[in-house]
Amino acid sequence: MNTLNHFDTPQLELLHRGKVRDSYRAPSGERLIVVTDRLSAFDSVLETPVAHKGAVLNGLAAFWFDKTRHIIPNHVISLPDPNVTLAQEAEPIRVEMVVRHYLTGSMWRGYQQGQRSFSGVSVPDGLTKHQQFPEPIVTPTTKEESDREITPENLVAEGWVSAELYEQMRAKALELFNFASQWMAERGIILVDTKYEFGLRNGELILIDEIHTPDSSRFWSAEDYAGNPETAEQMDKEYVRQWLIANKQDGQYPRALTPEVSAEATRRYLDIYERITGAPLPTGNGITPGGDVQARLVGNLVRAGIMKEVI
Repeated sequence: MNTLNHFDTPQLELLHRGKVRDSYRAPSGERLIVVTDRLSAFDSVLETPVAHKGAVLNGLAAFWFDKTRHIIPNHVISLPDPNVTLAQEAEPIRVEMVVRHYLTGSMWRGYQQGQRSFSGVSVPDGLTKHQQFPEPIVTPTTKEESDREITPENLVAEGWVSAELYEQMRAKALELFNFASQWMAERGIILVDTKYEFGLRNGELILIDEIHTPDSSRFWSAEDYAGNPETAEQMDKEYVRQWLIANKQDGQYPRALTPEVSAEATRRYLDIYERITGAPLPTGNGITPGGDVQARLVGNLVRAGIMKEVI
């Protein structure tokens, strides 16, 4: 299948190449974010890209950025291509605001080992796997080489944020989470947990990075959860993680996906996009509908005046 595994051009200054997103300096001085089809799992990028994944992440993030403008401003200017966002520059705050409504994932693993305090939030004994908390909780982490749990007090003491800024981020994270939870509940989806990243632009707090995507959030089928909470279907990239775990050999995860697993991952990404937005992912446009992704991307950037046509 046609995928965008890598994008590079001498016309634009590369600012940062991440596991999934590549950032460039646009001629306007703004930031151009290219969301590729690369898939990251267990701190490494797999050799096999997943078709349409980048467009799903970019499109879903744009959908949620638009839906939540009444809660907080964000960095989006426009989407010149399904895989590209033109964004305002902001000073990133090196803190991830993780909001959880269920005991699962790394928190459940820590709980099983006796941990009862998570980023300063205490939870009681006697909880079960995937149990819902009475209210969503915020468990921040630092954005470092290896993210670490940290209490709000230590975030302030170590100079990551001021107490006032942290409280503003905490309140906005919960407001965003509650808004999205209600939206998804009406569509049979549980927003289990997610992360938010913020930045400062001219001293104002804004939302950056991505929001409520399958890479930044955990989703469950509400129907499955009602039937058996401990085996609820995860509607995110957990499918790929579980395949990697099942096929681990000599302590090493596979570096590539089989065609069948890659195709199923694509199906799941497209499905969650349609279930959340109510419409299929738009995968073509007036330049090269259904054609080569890279050619379409370049054509759209030329049309937007961000790149010059190569003759």
